[in-house]
Amino acid sequence: LHFLPLVGQLASIGQTFPPVAVLALAVPVLGFGTLPIIVALLLYGLLPIVRNTLAGLEGIDPGVTEAARGMGMTGGQRLRQVELPLAAPVILAGIRTSVTINIATAAIGATVGASNLGDPIISGIVNGNTAYVLQGALLIGLLALCVDSLFARFQPASSS
Repeated sequence: LHFLPLVGQLASIGQTFPPVAVLALAVPVLGFGTLPIIVALLLYGLLPIVRNTLAGLEGIDPGVTEAARGMGMTGGQRLRQVELPLAAPVILAGIRTSVTINIATAAIGATVGASNLGDPIISGIVNGNTAYVLQGALLIGLLALCVDSLFARFQPASSS
């Protein structure tokens, strides 16, 4: 567990670069389209998941892991059968945060040719049509709220 702070720091690097900057760097290498936005969203969405995974694992009662060790479980068995299931609600909360943030952030993919809900926003900006911008923004906001509500429905009550 000594490497956990390093993992957290590495994941933080993905959050320090704005998705627009990642796109600007990825497009010359990956070309226009969906792939650069996927790379940007993966980097941008990694931090909440990694942080919550680390917090969930660090929050496990040491007595529980000691009992699993006393039962003869290997490190891998303890992780899969004891630690990850106990940390799952906190991990799911990180995934929920990441997905919700990335739905809104994905709209910038329209700037590099990825067809998505950001298209009306870009069309509205290009054509000076505020109604298109609002339409795209409302659709993205509603989608993010719906997905967040679905996560809330399936997440255990104690971790909400």
